[in-house]
Amino acid sequence: MLVMESAIGVLVSQFKKYAGSDGSSDTLSRDEFRRLVTSELPNFVKNAADPTVTDQLMSSLDKNNDGELNFLEFWQLIGHLASSHGGFSH
Repeated sequence: MLVMESAIGVLVSQFKKYAGSDGSSDTLSRDEFRRLVTSELPNFVKNAADPTVTDQLMSSLDKNNDGELNFLEFWQLIGHLASSHGGFSH
């Protein structure tokens, strides 16, 4: 598998791993999102261990205000983090 295809596969499988822990495997609950961010992205999300930070971050990503993140809503975070990490302007 090619590097970029492999990277996408990892992102999808990690989303499903955390999304499937309580309820729907298609969405991340607030607790699932918090666990994913603190476990998988602690060096990319400033103050990831602070529940207030992850709650605010989730609220900013939850475009349909249903209290959960679908994969496309989650993907916004990945795009933002990759852009910041790569030194691209917003």
